[in-house]
Amino acid sequence: MSRVYDRVALIGLGLIAGSMSLAIRRAGLAAEVTGYARSAETRATAREIGLCDRICDTAAEAAADADLVVLCVPIGAMGPVAEEIAPHLKPGATVSDVGSVKKAVVEAVAPHLPQGVHFIPAHPLAGTEHSGPRAGFAELFDNRFCLLVPDADTDTDALERLRALWRGMGATVEDMDAEHHDLVLAVTSHAPHLIAYTMVGVADDLRRVTDSEVIRYSAAGFRDFTRIAASDPTMWRDVFLNNKEATLEILGRFTEELFALQRAIRTGDGDLLFDYFTRTRAIRRGIIEAGQDTDAPDFGRVKR
Repeated sequence: MSRVYDRVALIGLGLIAGSMSLAIRRAGLAAEVTGYARSAETRATAREIGLCDRICDTAAEAAADADLVVLCVPIGAMGPVAEEIAPHLKPGATVSDVGSVKKAVVEAVAPHLPQGVHFIPAHPLAGTEHSGPRAGFAELFDNRFCLLVPDADTDTDALERLRALWRGMGATVEDMDAEHHDLVLAVTSHAPHLIAYTMVGVADDLRRVTDSEVIRYSAAGFRDFTRIAASDPTMWRDVFLNNKEATLEILGRFTEELFALQRAIRTGDGDLLFDYFTRTRAIRRGIIEAGQDTDAPDFGRVKR
């Protein structure tokens, strides 16, 4: 791959930012990657492992003279961070993000950005339950989707450069509008995470089943729930608070479906259960056929 940007700044140095830095370096997509994290401990770790070319002590320092600034912080922090870096952004720079909610991010970030700076929200559909600067790995985005959320006024050249960066990091890039993105993600990610948190919470509350039994006899379904439920609490708190309408809509539909299945079990309606499970099995086949099922990353099963 050829170089896309001279300097990329990553604000926030967790799993996604760390993986971006390593993927950018792998493909030679930028001459320099700067990084900043609010925590001094995180910055020290990032320096120790050489996560970026330069770790800065302020967000403003990291963003200065960058061609691309990517906000890799929890959704609730994006507005304040955008306000902090705005005076230091160079004309013609692009600001993007990696948040899994888009409408709220646009509303929080866009008002702070000066004229002549391009804002193109993004969401890489990739991750593990691990967090922090040591969690990143260059292959995280390989064969994953990255959704970009341009608007009618988005600069074409800036959009093409951001597309080229994500493709260079291994992702398949598609465009989507903010509201539709939030509804799609409520179905595919946000509601499933909430259900996983709930199921693990139920197991914790059900005192007739001991903790040791839950751990020792976990079947595959519950193991998958625990992996999802191990995700970063700050990030997911902000996701639900900022994608409230779409998540509540999907949870309402989920509740209706759950009641129908409860009724079928209670009344012994095996035909309904069989037909339902046959339809849902087809969704799983579609995910596999689309190449979106993979053994890697290993989701913590193998220690790095």
